Amino acid sequence: MAEAAARVDVMARRTVRKDAGLYGYERALARQGLTPVAGVDEAGRGACAGPLVVAAAVLPPGKRGEVPGLADSKLLTPLARERVYAQVVRRAAAWSVVVIPAVDVDRIGLHVANVQGMRRALSQLAVHPAYVLTDGFPVPGLGVPGLAVWKGDRVAACIAAASVIAKVTRDRLMVAMHDNWPAYDFAAHKGYCTPDHQSALDAHGPCPEHRRTYVNVRAAQADHDLDDEWGAIP
Repeated sequence: MAEAAARVDVMARRTVRKDAGLYGYERALARQGLTPVAGVDEAGRGACAGPLVVAAAVLPPGKRGEVPGLADSKLLTPLARERVYAQVVRRAAAWSVVVIPAVDVDRIGLHVANVQGMRRALSQLAVHPAYVLTDGFPVPGLGVPGLAVWKGDRVAACIAAASVIAKVTRDRLMVAMHDNWPAYDFAAHKGYCTPDHQSALDAHGPCPEHRRTYVNVRAAQADHDLDDEWGAIP
């Protein structure tokens, strides 16, 4: 089975022209009889606060699967992402999203959380994929052939669709989180390590939504623990 999957991977790479466009991978795989194709991507990997969000998407063949304005979520403005998100969830043959809280990212580690999230997102799809495209790194144990695509959210439509779902879902969660923890301004930076976020972290220490395994969060926690200790000395 592993040899067969490897042959499929080679065929997929060789049959996609560099100028094939965003839908080239799906079309090439369809010519090999491998449909439907699911794309998987995450949002929040580089953030030091908030959840990791993983999404999977299957786009239908033909014009219905060609989403206006679809691109890597990081290249879209917030307003454009919302518009594309609405089109993706309306047009997709199937889509799913998995939210992994910060405490679980700390507990099992970022990469393990990401891989588990991808498997869960794929298992929740209403349509069982015949092939899976992942962004950047391979995900073992999917039960179907898969291919890791470098910068996949820029070259494969189903991965771009998953990236938009994950990003919009996470941004909405971070905006809602702002109401509970306004001192950190999560609505503005979405939990990423911007200078303003770091300043708030240094001033207030981490809140329950911060990832304690991240170096900058751990340092801020240590500084505040030390301040508390000094404050207790008469």
